[in-house]
Amino acid sequence: MRPVPDQPRLMALYDSYLRLERGLSDNTRQSYSTDLRHLLTFLDDCNVAVNEATQADLDAFAASLRDLGISPRSQARVISGMKSFFHFLLLEHYIDTDPTLLIPAPNIGQHLPEVLTVEEIDAMVAAIDLSKPEAQRNRAIIETLYGSGLRVSELVDMTLNRVFLDEGYLIVEGKGNKQRMVPLSAVAVDEIREYLTTGRLSVKPGNEHYLFLNRRGARLTRVMIFYIVRSLAEAAGIKKTISPHTLRHSFATHLLEGGASLRAIQMMLGHESIATTEIYLHLDSTRLREEIMLHHPRNIKHQNNGQS
Repeated sequence: MRPVPDQPRLMALYDSYLRLERGLSDNTRQSYSTDLRHLLTFLDDCNVAVNEATQADLDAFAASLRDLGISPRSQARVISGMKSFFHFLLLEHYIDTDPTLLIPAPNIGQHLPEVLTVEEIDAMVAAIDLSKPEAQRNRAIIETLYGSGLRVSELVDMTLNRVFLDEGYLIVEGKGNKQRMVPLSAVAVDEIREYLTTGRLSVKPGNEHYLFLNRRGARLTRVMIFYIVRSLAEAAGIKKTISPHTLRHSFATHLLEGGASLRAIQMMLGHESIATTEIYLHLDSTRLREEIMLHHPRNIKHQNNGQS
């Protein structure tokens, strides 16, 4: 177990996790940070270190929210943020067990993620400057994120012994050290193969087994992947709020639109619960309604009458 950094550093690391790993907006991250300060103040008042907090401590914190007269919806948001924070602590090895595991996840409504079109993803790939030495690596990164729906942490941790190009799949180690087999698209296979042949220019000792490396030959960081994706989206003229997680959402959405079963998508994304995957059904239904509202003849007639 790693020592927990001081509070400002811990909050900065958590904010980076929310931005890079979860792809949350600035407003949502700000809300989570505000709620986290309330939690840390409560634990401090109780003389409980954050890495020693128990479920009983956190139940007491949840009860304090009710005593303060905070609305049920705000309570749900705070508890959701609390669960996210302790999952982050577990992921980063600051704690060995998650004390929020048996605390029910609140239902505060569906948040529909941003999704790119196939044309927008193609535009991002086309925006890569082929004159730069990292060009082939970046093409392989975008195609792997989109072609396999990986989390950014899964991408940077990917090792060569779990890449099977001839067979067209990856072995991904996801949350809780659980492994899953994920197919690679034919385009991703070609881009990775080209990267390993011509684009992996140097390798720093100790990093030989990682798939994607920076220009100095060391393993890429999650922050670097975020900036690669964001800069390519800007270069392609995409105005949406983009993060590496957007490519994962796009992967799942396009599979569902193409006829893949929700169960198959759940397995490829590594979702423990099918309920997590069902958000893409809501997203698909929302898009379908928008298409109907835009193209149904009754709506078109109404729009034309309004313009006359």
